[in-house]
Amino acid sequence: MQLQQPHSTLRPLAVAVGMICASPAVLLAQQNESTLSEVHVIGTAEETLKQMPGVSIITAEDIEKRPPANDLSDIIRRMPGVNLTGNGSTGARGNNRQIDLRGMGPENTLILIDGKPVTSRSSVRYSRNGERDTRGDTNWVPVEEVASIEVIRGPAAARYGNGAAGGVVNIITKGIPEELRGSLSLYANQPEDSDEGDTRRVNFSASGPIGDRLGFRVSGNYNKTDSDAPDINVNDAIGTDAAGREGVKNKDLRALLRWQPTTGQTVDFETGYSRQGNIYAGDTNLGASATDPGTATGANPASFLGKETNTMTRRTYAISHKGEWSFGKSSAYFQYENTQNRRLGEGAAGGGEGNINTAEMFTSELDGFTLNGQVDIPFKLGVNQVLTAGAEWNRQKLDDPRSVQAGVAAGINWPGVLPASLRPTDIDATIVSFFAEDNIELTQNLILTPGVRLDRHSEFGSNWSPALNASWMITPEVTLKGGVARTFKAPNLYQINPNYLYSTMGNGCPVGFPNPCYVLGNENLDPEISVNKEIGINYTHDGWNAGLTYFRNDYDNKITSGMTRLNTTGALAGSVLQWENATDAVIVGYEANLLVPVTRTVNWSTNVTYMSRNEDQFGQPLSIIPKYTVNTTLDWQVSDALSVMLAGTFYGEQKPRTISGSTGEVVTAANSLLVRPSYHLWGVSAGYAFNKNLKVRVGISNLFDKRLYRQGNGSSAGANTYNEPGRAFYATLTTSF
Repeated sequence: MQLQQPHSTLRPLAVAVGMICASPAVLLAQQNESTLSEVHVIGTAEETLKQMPGVSIITAEDIEKRPPANDLSDIIRRMPGVNLTGNGSTGARGNNRQIDLRGMGPENTLILIDGKPVTSRSSVRYSRNGERDTRGDTNWVPVEEVASIEVIRGPAAARYGNGAAGGVVNIITKGIPEELRGSLSLYANQPEDSDEGDTRRVNFSASGPIGDRLGFRVSGNYNKTDSDAPDINVNDAIGTDAAGREGVKNKDLRALLRWQPTTGQTVDFETGYSRQGNIYAGDTNLGASATDPGTATGANPASFLGKETNTMTRRTYAISHKGEWSFGKSSAYFQYENTQNRRLGEGAAGGGEGNINTAEMFTSELDGFTLNGQVDIPFKLGVNQVLTAGAEWNRQKLDDPRSVQAGVAAGINWPGVLPASLRPTDIDATIVSFFAEDNIELTQNLILTPGVRLDRHSEFGSNWSPALNASWMITPEVTLKGGVARTFKAPNLYQINPNYLYSTMGNGCPVGFPNPCYVLGNENLDPEISVNKEIGINYTHDGWNAGLTYFRNDYDNKITSGMTRLNTTGALAGSVLQWENATDAVIVGYEANLLVPVTRTVNWSTNVTYMSRNEDQFGQPLSIIPKYTVNTTLDWQVSDALSVMLAGTFYGEQKPRTISGSTGEVVTAANSLLVRPSYHLWGVSAGYAFNKNLKVRVGISNLFDKRLYRQGNGSSAGANTYNEPGRAFYATLTTSF
């Protein structure tokens, strides 16, 4: 495709700035007024960055051949540089693991759906250890509705701004076909051990044109995964009874209407509703099981089993526009996202942080507004270039009455802190961003992509994020790529809320501090900063593909709840801590991939992640992740109708903290220092297409029944913080028209 360029070299930048708030009429006028000449198109910065070493693409075919039981994180975790962890290294919410890219933690992973941010997990209360009682934001799109997933790690993710210090997961949903299509899918997953929760799922979709200018897509989904038995992890030999995996019940509805007013212009109107309800298995922030009478305070924990102790409801409304013009392309969208997080009271005074201690339900509500627009303009100034310029406005508002009530004691008087009855229950923050990238073809074999992003936060000012990426094709088969970028993460709404207060009541107070420990928000925090670097080499020839990438992240200003007691006045018999920028860290590792076309119908693919360093300034791990991870797959297309897959994953040993993140004490308990040894899992599946409208797939996960159990309560589990479920049998059936 060839586009044209105005005579003036200043014209592209003027158009880029004007495009952010120009009306379609103005843009059409600019289009008609331009005098253009042909230039060579090399692709946008976004397209080039998605070819960098730290980027992986999961296709719909990949998902079909290895369908996740419930959450998309189950297949995302098989990409290089990806693990499932809690947000800290305490193991407090061990079985609520989320996507962790290159060891930076789930809170540094930005989740997108069709390029739009997903922030529902931010409605969940943030504990002193940096944990949330949430499974994250990768479970809002049903498996059958995914067209592809982009996993973007390292410097390439810097263009997405706040929260992408670890990387980005962009879940892309299916589009609208040219003819009317519909499908119905059924899925079942049955563990061999009845103590583990089984899964059932049904999904439907319909899509197609409505006349010449309109198209639609609607889909619905119901999915239920039962919880593990409450005594699944009981081990009398070492005196532990940690909870197993909670269950989850999903209900999803999505609708999209696409309007094409003229050639090259599309407008999408979309809405979505999702509800996720947990199925309680006894888990608390301390890791206890429902078999333990101390799990809940003031209530019978056994009465919660099999019931929902929290629900998350997410509603979205969006309008987006994509246009092709004589000067280039444009895209813009506005999204409103509302999340209602309703749950039983947790962590009030008198109980351990995160323990269920009341039968009363509380609701926090998070509203997110995002307005985003950008243009891509090809031009020639000495060499071929494509300029991308854009802007974004993002506002988040959180209303959580429980977070300003928990832990409040009578008679307390702290300077600058309002009495409980006068504290606002809501807080908001706004980020206004401007970004620009230039994809420069210095030679036919060398592409340079500089970029910069300016984010202006309403609470702590401006942050610049420059980036530089390069790709050099040394030979037609060998390419060298690398980049460096500065990324940032703004403090979350709980951390910056001066009215956010709770008490741990002696659970995890620093050494020598009087109990209880009150933790207070801090409106004077600085953003967390990471300088991400990577360099990789890739070889392709006759279907072979091999690559090796080195990456390093220097992570500064990590926010912790602090170890310093604040000055207070009044009748206070405890200690007051506050969120603070206190920790630096270094993350270093390697990623490798190899694709071998064994025969015309058999492919063998493998990726490897090796973490050589993942530690803060005190030598403690940021998260509990394997030393290495190897994913290998043998894919055999036996015939047009039949395919068979054998897949294996090898995990290296995992080590826990040796210094308590809460108290600063040296860990001495044997259970708290347990290392989870290396292990491996295998799975096999086969799929058969009876015709173009009916296909089935069956499989076995954890073929050799390698089961691992969670141990201990909270950090006393050492590195044994999660359950690895045993052998299970699954089947999926899809019929379509």
